[in-house]
Amino acid sequence: MPIYQATTSAPVNIACIKYWGKRDTKLILPTNSSLSVTLDQDHLRATTTSRADPSFEKDTLWLNGKEEVIADGGRLATCIREMKYLRSQLEQQKPDAPKLSTFPVHICSFNNFPTAAGLASSAAGFAALVASLAALYELPATPSELSRIARQGSGSACRSLFGGFVAWEMGSAPDGSDSLAIEIAPREHWPDIHALICVVSDDKKGTSSTSGMQRTVETSPLLQHRIGTVVPARMKAISDAIRARDFDTFASLTMQDSNQFHAVCLDTDPPIFYMNDVSRAIIAVITEYNRIALETTGKRKAAYTYDAGPNAVIYTPKENVREIVELIVRYFPQAEKFKDPFSLFGVAGVGEGKLPEGFNERVAKKFDVGAVKGLIHTRVGDGPRKLGDDEALLAASGLPKTLA
Repeated sequence: MPIYQATTSAPVNIACIKYWGKRDTKLILPTNSSLSVTLDQDHLRATTTSRADPSFEKDTLWLNGKEEVIADGGRLATCIREMKYLRSQLEQQKPDAPKLSTFPVHICSFNNFPTAAGLASSAAGFAALVASLAALYELPATPSELSRIARQGSGSACRSLFGGFVAWEMGSAPDGSDSLAIEIAPREHWPDIHALICVVSDDKKGTSSTSGMQRTVETSPLLQHRIGTVVPARMKAISDAIRARDFDTFASLTMQDSNQFHAVCLDTDPPIFYMNDVSRAIIAVITEYNRIALETTGKRKAAYTYDAGPNAVIYTPKENVREIVELIVRYFPQAEKFKDPFSLFGVAGVGEGKLPEGFNERVAKKFDVGAVKGLIHTRVGDGPRKLGDDEALLAASGLPKTLA
């Protein structure tokens, strides 16, 4: 009997205009639209292999080597059911097609970065799940159509079905049919946007995004102003800035929205704290860096953003990466030498942490080694990739290769 199997990888995305709050918790319909940058899968990705076989006893999923519970009515079950339904529709149109929709599936997924540490692991994971099932089932669905299903696993997963710069339109239909992702611009439109991720903590966070955002919806008056007035204008402005490759406007809006997202968390009752002293010190350093840039060139050179966690993502055009890395390394010394995946620093590598001329070094104190546990240098990337059989995570037995 033939083996019905497909393997895909999907990227992490980091929002510039944040999603925070659901108007429907079952369908995961957001209270506002959002916009993100897709990061390069060569550095951060989820990889998923899906196989359909009538000999399997039940749908089973392994994440990072450990079997996960697929609870009835839960997010995993919903995504798998929806994908099987799309396959069943295809089988009705093509009577000769194998009835894969009736077979149980084995799904094996692996993230190459910390899970639940504020690095959008669930977004990459559910996008990879949906993309691998779409490949397995040979579905003709577009990324936007698939994004409606990925959204029901993890809201921001819908944005990981595209590369480049991606909007999740909140929609208005009660059934969620118009709450989906669209591409604002592909990676090729603005390929020089790089990202430096400062891993402040890889611990599982104290307040999960799911519980945190519902508390915010229920208790924060500021959230209502944000979703009704602020976000719609920002979505248009940042989309225009991306299309115009206007980094100064992009940076300003990205930082403003990160700040307001965390203000909304503080406005929640009781308040939610995702950032810590190290996070705030990184903000101070980037703010001072931009102050000098504004004085000398009239334009910002970097943008910080924080999701629901303490880790900073710093966006910048490629030509500024070295200056920013040297700044961060000066204030947050690293135990290991900085890796230079794009060969931007030459043989000498990163220096001792030289300050730009006129920089006020007192804006932050110098932290001990380990305050920032690691630096990940990446850039804007592409959408899900279909991988070859040699990269499959399932063995011939249908079990994960790590367990077989």
